[in-house]
Amino acid sequence: MHTMLFFILATLLGLALLGWSADRFVTGAASLARNLGISTLIIGLTIVAFGTSAPEMLVSAMAAWQGNSGLAIGNAIGSNIANVGLVLGLTALLIPLTVQSNTLRREFPLLLVVTLGTFALLWDAQLGRIDGIILVAGLFMIIAWTVHLARQTKTDDPITQEMQEELAAGLSTRQAFWLLLSGLILLLLASRMLVWGAVGIAEHFGVSDLVIGLTIVAIGTSLPELAASIAAVRKGEDDIAVGNIVGSNLFNLLAVLGIAGLIGPGPVDAMALSRDYPLMLGMTIMLFILAGDFHKPGPGRIVRWEGAALFSAFIGYQGWLVYISYAG
Repeated sequence: MHTMLFFILATLLGLALLGWSADRFVTGAASLARNLGISTLIIGLTIVAFGTSAPEMLVSAMAAWQGNSGLAIGNAIGSNIANVGLVLGLTALLIPLTVQSNTLRREFPLLLVVTLGTFALLWDAQLGRIDGIILVAGLFMIIAWTVHLARQTKTDDPITQEMQEELAAGLSTRQAFWLLLSGLILLLLASRMLVWGAVGIAEHFGVSDLVIGLTIVAIGTSLPELAASIAAVRKGEDDIAVGNIVGSNLFNLLAVLGIAGLIGPGPVDAMALSRDYPLMLGMTIMLFILAGDFHKPGPGRIVRWEGAALFSAFIGYQGWLVYISYAG
């Protein structure tokens, strides 16, 4: 009983520390990049997206290193489901979202292609080192394409203006570096703590690493995105809120799964392919349709009832996972 209490405390403390350290890491990285002369839009589309996925990446690396590849895979898939269903769904339910950025409209199809391509790689029920190499290589290609896209984007694109306002406050290069370094060290400690606690809970209740990754870990690592999205929308920065999710989901598929494949290659649970990945794909298609709004001119919109539908689907999915875990 005392050991179980330690597992729970380690998981909760790890999740809390992940969110706080990720914020330090992103602030430090963004400020350092700005001081080095990198454009605001490139910072927003690459460095911030990388930073918001840093918790998932480090948790995945730590889990794969310890032989818990199911936790790493569940974290990647579950985080993408949570980003759309929980983060965007709940945000749109509270405050309807309007997507006006042409830059984001060009990223929606890319996310869909990456989601389908990753599914094809995992179809043989194996996440091998070759798969990891392909995914990580794809990540670098996406970063290069994003940088090119940012350079071609007009300064009057709404997301550019929102990024400039969001990153207005500056830090000295020395302050930014220490913030970045301390954030990274704390992220490493927090991810180690979280994986230890989550695996302990899974073993205690006889639940698979995959389910723990899809539920506790995925929700916990998505909470920073939820807080950031609600804060952005309250300031009228809808494009940043949606852009953070698109960037985070791309990094989750390419970096989180890629790292897991490189460090701890192994089999992919059949349920991840038949139950969880199809739902993630469906959520991605819904995001593509709702936020992209390609069927008519004008900005894309996610209104309250659509947000409620996404959020309800997420809650229903989480409830189903808990039910089958205990019923089985």
